[in-house]
Amino acid sequence: MGSNSPRRRELLAGLGIDYEVRVAKDVDESYPATLVAEQIPLYISQQKAKAYVLSPDDVLITADTIVWLDGCVLGKPVDEADAVRMLHQLSGRTHQVFTGVTIRFDGDTHSFAAASDVTFDSLTDEEINYYVKNFRPLDKAGAYGIQEWIGYVGVTGLHGSYFNVMGLPVQKLYSELKKLHLI
Repeated sequence: MGSNSPRRRELLAGLGIDYEVRVAKDVDESYPATLVAEQIPLYISQQKAKAYVLSPDDVLITADTIVWLDGCVLGKPVDEADAVRMLHQLSGRTHQVFTGVTIRFDGDTHSFAAASDVTFDSLTDEEINYYVKNFRPLDKAGAYGIQEWIGYVGVTGLHGSYFNVMGLPVQKLYSELKKLHLI
């Protein structure tokens, strides 16, 4: 797996698949401005996959996740104030979480995307500040982890994969790996 995300490593381990983590340095995660929604993480996962040199028997999985609200990406916050701003934007609303996944193997590349709709209850300033101070969501798209306190108290609806919102649509990944005869 080509990922530095502890959540993705945990989710992949949950599939019972043996793997090792490799992290490429200096992968450019910018994308063309013409891309929208699921096209963005698909493109970035493909760029990440290109950053690795593989042996003939290697199977590489790379992924990228974004939060999409009002036609805009909410990426990883740059600081706590940015995290607070993002959570205020998500409060009381439904947004989409898109994950792009790329599988490289035996000279071939296969990519797919997954989408989930997440609805948040209206969050108070105190709840948002508590979460940001105690859970430090600076490494998470949209400034939140659904598996953390904010998900327990704030998420009122989910349509799609919970694990996609965590950062890796494991059921769909498993299905794609089976179709490709990689497991």
